[in-house]
This record gives sequence, structure tokens and C-alpha cells, in this order.
Amino acid sequence: MSLTQPLASDHQLARLLQIGIVLEEVVEARAAKHAAATDADDDAELHALLDAASAESADHRRRLEALVEALDAETVPFAEIETLVEAQYEADEDFDGVLYDQLCNEETAYKFYDDLIDAVEASETDFGIDREQLLDVLSTIREEEAEGVEDVTELMEARQ
Repeated sequence: MSLTQPLASDHQLARLLQIGIVLEEVVEARAAKHAAATDADDDAELHALLDAASAESADHRRRLEALVEALDAETVPFAEIETLVEAQYEADEDFDGVLYDQLCNEETAYKFYDDLIDAVEASETDFGIDREQLLDVLSTIREEEAEGVEDVTELMEARQ
């Protein structure tokens, strides 16, 4: 399945939304792990950014899960993804490593939602959920990811 082609079914849409859920779960778990490794007293600004990113990803995940539920498809439980993320990635406690990781996560999510919106807009399929509601949720999430990219970039520039 590719995001360069219009979506042809609810099944394809559900699978892509589930990819978004997994992406958000990864971002949430990594931001939370980085936040836990960051001393809030020593670097309150970084800690707040990571906490906000984790909370935002959890919110995005819930919104995507609601869309998938409307399509009557199952999602991957967060606990399973969190365990895999912890096994695969260790939170880099170095300031630059944490911020570059967060920037990569935010940019990846933005690009995914941008491509998914394009695929939905190019599709002539009547989905099992309202197209405008779907696009509204995806566009809102994409905008929040763009703001996340800006927030991380500003913090990186302020610290150079």
C-alpha cells in the first residue's frame, strides 16, 4: 500500500490510520522516555517540550483510534508498541540527541499526515466515515505536528 495512490477502500484507510496510530505511539513513548531521562529542574524548557509532545501524541492517537473504530477495525495496543520502542531505542540523554530525535519524530509525523491527506483527497471512494470529518481530524493533527517542528527548531536555535 502506498500513499502515492488514491485510497480505494475502508480497509486501506484503516491500515493507514493504524500506521498513524503506531507512529503516534512511537513518538509518545520516545518523548516520555526522553522526558524521564531529563531533569525537569535542570532543563525545564526541554522537559516541558517533551511532556507536551508526549501528551499531544497521546491525543492524536486517541483521535485516530476513534476514526479506526468508526471503520470497525482493531488497533495495536499501546503497551505492545511501548515495549518494542523501549527494546529498540534508548533515550539519548545528550541535549542535541534528544532534540534531533524529537525533530525527526515531528517531521516524520507531519510528512505522513500530509501524504495521507493527499491520498484521501485524491480518492473517489465513499468511506465508511465522513470524508470531511476525516480530513478535518487529519488536517488538525498535521498542523499540530507542524507546530511541533517549529517548537523544536526554535528551542534548538535558541540554544546554539
